[in-house]
Amino acid sequence: MKRDGAEKEAPISALPVDPKPEKAATAAPPATELGEKEVQAQSAAAATAPSHSDGAKEELSSAETELPIVGDSDRQKFGTSPARQVSVAMGELNRAEYVSVGESPSSPVNNAKKVSVLPLVFLIFYEVSGGPFGVEDSVGAAGPLLALLGFLVFPLIWSIPEALVTAEMGTMFPENGGYVVWVSSALGPFWGFQQGWMKWLSGVIDNALYPVLFLDYLKSEIPALGGGLPKVAAALALTVVLTYMNYRGLTIVGWVAVILGVFSILPFAVMGLISIPKLRPSRWLVVNLKDVDWNLYWNTLFWNLNYWDSISTLAGEVENPNKTLPKALFYALILVVLGYFFPLLSGTGAIPLNRDLWTDGYFSDVAKIIGGAWLSWWITGAAAISNMGMFVAEMSSDSFQLLGMAERGMLPEFFGKRSRHGTPLIGILFSASGVVLLSWLSFQEIIAVENFLYCFGMILEFLAFIMLRIKHPAASRPFKIPVGTVGSILMCIPPTILICVVLALSVVKVMIVSLAAVAVGLLLHPGLRYVEKKRWLKFSVSADLPDLHFAN
Repeated sequence: MKRDGAEKEAPISALPVDPKPEKAATAAPPATELGEKEVQAQSAAAATAPSHSDGAKEELSSAETELPIVGDSDRQKFGTSPARQVSVAMGELNRAEYVSVGESPSSPVNNAKKVSVLPLVFLIFYEVSGGPFGVEDSVGAAGPLLALLGFLVFPLIWSIPEALVTAEMGTMFPENGGYVVWVSSALGPFWGFQQGWMKWLSGVIDNALYPVLFLDYLKSEIPALGGGLPKVAAALALTVVLTYMNYRGLTIVGWVAVILGVFSILPFAVMGLISIPKLRPSRWLVVNLKDVDWNLYWNTLFWNLNYWDSISTLAGEVENPNKTLPKALFYALILVVLGYFFPLLSGTGAIPLNRDLWTDGYFSDVAKIIGGAWLSWWITGAAAISNMGMFVAEMSSDSFQLLGMAERGMLPEFFGKRSRHGTPLIGILFSASGVVLLSWLSFQEIIAVENFLYCFGMILEFLAFIMLRIKHPAASRPFKIPVGTVGSILMCIPPTILICVVLALSVVKVMIVSLAAVAVGLLLHPGLRYVEKKRWLKFSVSADLPDLHFAN
């Protein structure tokens, strides 16, 4: 985790290491490092130490063992009992490093089944995309050629690096804290908390879109849903239903995402086949660089191709994450890129261009021109369903992130409580409340603010990725990007430049709102530490996670 320069860094042997140097990592320290009295104390302690079942506390030097040692006044070794939780001050987390990283042990209260590859692919699909709904603005902003090139080139600059970093770090730290744990491990608990705050808030802001968009697709047939009390009541009812779906379990959410994903993609595949006789390749080459809305263009690309890292907050719920997570990210990347590119290819090539018409929802009109009213209805229904899929996927990520932060002692312990279905009940309720409170924002304001916050979070993630490569190159990485330290830095430069472009293009109002949200996080962390110090709320680190070593 992040900083604390006054503390000495935990030894590299406390980190997960590759199998080859295993013997060296577990070798006992030489007696000359301990001193004669300390060696005698070790021998006496080993002979008289009570068992864990007696509940007695041991006070041993950190040199005696690589098991965690917690606290100053009440230091003890804790074993691997899955039910145990060890209280620890939030400020201690900057001294935590992994002893080993493997499969996270299942919590005894987590009765949910683990998520397999196919549901995970579609959860990622809905975290990132949900289908080509919302890409129409790229054509309106820049024309067909730049829109098509954007959804081919942008993934190379942004999506692939983000997905690769997610695969490496997600398998290195296979737990529900996700990117919060990465940043905390590299930069310290303060910045880890800021990462969690910005990413959670960004996700909740994003999720506030989907109930409203779902109703917007239906209001043409049900005019009463266009505004007023009926729209508010319908949005609340939809939020409650989808929130309950998250409460029932991540496996259910995953398979629902598969069904919704197939329904969302299929009409565009049909539209592509019907459009073949009508395609005119010359229409794809239309471009006018003097008439490009670069702010709308970049924000549309960025919004539709980010959030690959969100799935990392569910890593603790994934079946065999070391293999499943990289594989699912790879398949989802292909699905997302093709799911954007081919509908744009058929839509811009089959009908004459009118850029003013290419706004949100225009694919329904394109489908009507190409295939008739039946295809238009299908795509409209798919768009509405897609918003449901994106809502449940985003809420799963947001709520499990809060659970993961609680398991690392960053949030009060009650955030780590699971329901009888294995889901984070308090995290779900907090995320749902945020959605309701933020649903009054406009579509454009939501996208701009969430992109701004997301950019800050990604800067921290790239820093954490590079710092862990530099500081701990021998740490175990079940999936490792096949580039060295220099290659890692070079890989992160293009997306970082893109982040700077997105931030620079933000309007003043968005900057003020976003920076105010960041300021809240800067105050919230010391506030929670004060609450923990006063013992008004309980904070604890779960012993179910891979063992941590706390340097004295």
